[in-house]
Amino acid sequence: MDFTLSEEQRMLLDTIRMMGEREKFRELAKHVDATGEFPYQLLKKYAELGLLGMTVSPEYGGGGQPALNAILVIEELAKYSPMIAAPVFESCVGPVRVVDLFGTEEQKKRIIPGVCSGDLSVSVCMTEPEAGSDLTSLTTNAVEEGDHYILNGRKTFITGGGHASHYMVYTRFGNIKGYKGVGGLLVEKGMPGFTFGKQEQFMGLHGMPSCDLIFDDVKVPKENLVIKPGDFNKLMWTFDIERCGNAAMCLGVAGGAIAEAKAYAMERQAFGRPICEFQAIQFMMVDMTTRLDAARLLVYRAANNAGQGLPSMYEASMGKAFANEMVVDVTNMAMQIFGGYGYSSEFPMERMYRDAKAWGVAGGTIQMLKIGIASMIFGRRFDQRKG
Repeated sequence: MDFTLSEEQRMLLDTIRMMGEREKFRELAKHVDATGEFPYQLLKKYAELGLLGMTVSPEYGGGGQPALNAILVIEELAKYSPMIAAPVFESCVGPVRVVDLFGTEEQKKRIIPGVCSGDLSVSVCMTEPEAGSDLTSLTTNAVEEGDHYILNGRKTFITGGGHASHYMVYTRFGNIKGYKGVGGLLVEKGMPGFTFGKQEQFMGLHGMPSCDLIFDDVKVPKENLVIKPGDFNKLMWTFDIERCGNAAMCLGVAGGAIAEAKAYAMERQAFGRPICEFQAIQFMMVDMTTRLDAARLLVYRAANNAGQGLPSMYEASMGKAFANEMVVDVTNMAMQIFGGYGYSSEFPMERMYRDAKAWGVAGGTIQMLKIGIASMIFGRRFDQRKG
């Protein structure tokens, strides 16, 4: 088993690092957090470097690269800020992969080239006010009517809400109960009856567009059907790709926090010497670095085993759950190394800690992931509806 990055992967990361210095990503991260303005200017720059759609099919403008390459880029960019990594995340491990893997030829030609050029974006729409972890309880409903579906319902906490051009909406079809009635429709911004709620303000991830989506008798053409009702397993397979991306964000945030803490510990003086010479600081740095490496191995395993296909649910869930807990622990210890300055907005640590907290909720909570992992360990399904 070889954990060495290829020459191509090392060159890719060197390119990202040089770009980060040239474009002053550290200053940009602070600006985005303070203003809440998403860095849309990065889209064209990323497109020119071939970072958008790295993992999607080359015949539609994608890079056709292994999933691990996208994970490496997301991790490197997230060291500055998840907002700076977000365009790569959305275009490489987001719902555009659903279109790439399961969409029709017409859907692929209509969506993928625009995503790779930075002109289009696709948001995933699962969560509802009363259905988050339990996706089989979705109430958003699509009823067949002639050559259209009539879509009604509400989605909440939708990343990219109001800003994305297209929305992969997971909905119930007709009166089919349970997972057999859930499928996916591609809904375009501007369709009559499709509106947005107010933009959310979160503890962290400032600058990430997020709002409710409201569907009021929206006529969606049948040719926009991507996941048929009953193909719920396809939905979950593609969701595992996003979980690897979520975990990569955690690796990046933790890696950025460790780099900041290391530099500070070598510079900060106490009792006449740098604080890196104190055993307490050394132990924290070792613990932080070990936890990051352990998470990295789990995430890289899931992405590498997936190749250009789909990761296993077991590996993706375990990698995400561990990385979600790791990034909170690491940023917390890094803040401690900074002392009072770690709590100050003049330094990046408090932002990194706030951003770290988001990933254990997004993309499936840690607790639900662990229940799923337990089901695979025991070889049986644990029904949460039972008392």
